[in-house]
Amino acid sequence: MTTYLPNLRDVGGLPVPGGGRVRAGRVLRSAAPMAGDAVPEGLVWPPAVVLDLRSAGELGSVHPLAGPSTRVVNVPLLEALRPDAHPVRDLTDLYRVMLDHSSERFVDVLREVADTDGPALLHCAAGKDRTGVSVALVLRLLDVEHEHVVADYLATEKEYDAIDARLSQGPGAANRANLPASFFTTPVEAIESVLERWDAADGGVEGWAVRAGADEKLLDRLRTSLVG
Repeated sequence: MTTYLPNLRDVGGLPVPGGGRVRAGRVLRSAAPMAGDAVPEGLVWPPAVVLDLRSAGELGSVHPLAGPSTRVVNVPLLEALRPDAHPVRDLTDLYRVMLDHSSERFVDVLREVADTDGPALLHCAAGKDRTGVSVALVLRLLDVEHEHVVADYLATEKEYDAIDARLSQGPGAANRANLPASFFTTPVEAIESVLERWDAADGGVEGWAVRAGADEKLLDRLRTSLVG
């Protein structure tokens, strides 16, 4: 039986104020790939770069997409999380911790996406939380409106069965049993809290990114590369 890569989609086509759209074939998102995954027709593939947002304990020995035409970069967005120092009750807390303690790594994601000539695939385990916040940051820096960012985040709901099957396999499967059931949902208030955090920052989302280590040249490259 053919197994498709769960939660895989291209965020291209989303409207940008002023008449532009996010370019198709530039930012892809998914759950963790496995060897032999099929990819839907019409999707630009393979990615030029894969941004694996998982931590060391979730990684296998070799990424299944690594190859001559695909570079794999590990950007572990939750590696700074220490449960004793940063208690996490729900996904809103988890996203807050990521923004507070992994801001420089989010800039690494932006840099790879902006400077890659071809598709960039962002994934974690489910393609929902670390991936969702990273993609939301890219989209907001392109001025994509909140409603479209939230809709993209919520699109993961349709993939729960496939994601659940995928999470039961692989190096990180043992971690799944230790997480509360609420962590396997897509609460709209969690992603909205991220968007509100960026909006409230001095200078908005751009100001937040600059303080995290981005500069105007990087943000300009991101827009030039991804909006058409």
